[in-house]
Amino acid sequence: MISRIISILNRSRLNRIVLGVLLAGCIFSGSANTEEMNKESPFGVLAFLHWNHPWNNHKYPDEKSLKKAAALMREAGISWVRMDFLWDEIEPRKGEFDFTKYDRIVELLSASGINILGLLEYNCAWDGEAKKWNDPPQDNRLFVNYAVKVISRYKGKIKHWEVWNEPDSSIYWSRQDSLKSYCLLLREVYLAAKKTDPHCRILNGGIANGIASVNHLYDNGGKGYFDILNIHIFESPFCKSSISKVNAYVRLAANIMKRNGDGDKKIWVTETGCPGVREGLETANWWLGKNPGEEEQAEWLREVYGALLKEKPVAKIFWAFLRDCRKHWDSGVDYFGLVRWDYSVKPAFQAYRQEVEDYFNNRQR
Repeated sequence: MISRIISILNRSRLNRIVLGVLLAGCIFSGSANTEEMNKESPFGVLAFLHWNHPWNNHKYPDEKSLKKAAALMREAGISWVRMDFLWDEIEPRKGEFDFTKYDRIVELLSASGINILGLLEYNCAWDGEAKKWNDPPQDNRLFVNYAVKVISRYKGKIKHWEVWNEPDSSIYWSRQDSLKSYCLLLREVYLAAKKTDPHCRILNGGIANGIASVNHLYDNGGKGYFDILNIHIFESPFCKSSISKVNAYVRLAANIMKRNGDGDKKIWVTETGCPGVREGLETANWWLGKNPGEEEQAEWLREVYGALLKEKPVAKIFWAFLRDCRKHWDSGVDYFGLVRWDYSVKPAFQAYRQEVEDYFNNRQR
């Protein structure tokens, strides 16, 4: 049977990726269980599929645009999407919940065989004294109530949830206190989530500021209230020591976990990436300096995935982003995508697809 699959599918580069998934499913589970294979795949992406607002130029305004994104993810071999579930949109008024927008996206991804890491985040306009979207919740119970509603709504379709984004950064958590207040929220969400869905898996909000923040997470009571350690890794492709720094971060984080009795837990890198700016296009540099070109972005993707996939604690790697933005950051960050704003693929897309193919081919051996 396998030889027949090979003869049918080994006719194009894309079909060879499908072949890899099918055969890997045979190896991992004893049968061609592609659903389980997708869950085990380390390949994810940050896609902003909920973006349909003036401030992001209505990135995904309709079903057609979302389907284009899903088709590109399937073509690239992407198995996981990190997806926001904004409190302010889901509960626009206290006690009134509207899941229409998010139901549509979840259904599309589920039908496409793409797993979701759900991101529970940010404040809402009616939350007491909060003035900004990135203010910590004034009453954790209100945030927990929203989180429970979301987890309950998608209990049969989403098993992995992240609590807030980069709470160690003042950009996303306005009142910094070395994660003390965040750890209180994490604990409350974790306990409520496990009551709602005992089988769900909780990730801490992606760590933005390195090893110091991993220590703060443990020092301030986070232990026991996340199932997977979640970190973000960004380095400049132009620095000769960048890959060494990527490896060092993972190993140091793993050592902190072991020291705190969490040595068996996995690490997910839910954001990594760099710009890929087309030649001749003028834009401000990103936060790490000179913008890489499109070919340089592709090469960096190969190096980062090659390095991280060798680190035993790392189970998932999410590239930021799937698609370029349009004048959102007004810098190289707008060009982090694997595909351009017009959905045409960049060299990084081809590199990502090759990484998927090589990964599954190696697992077959």
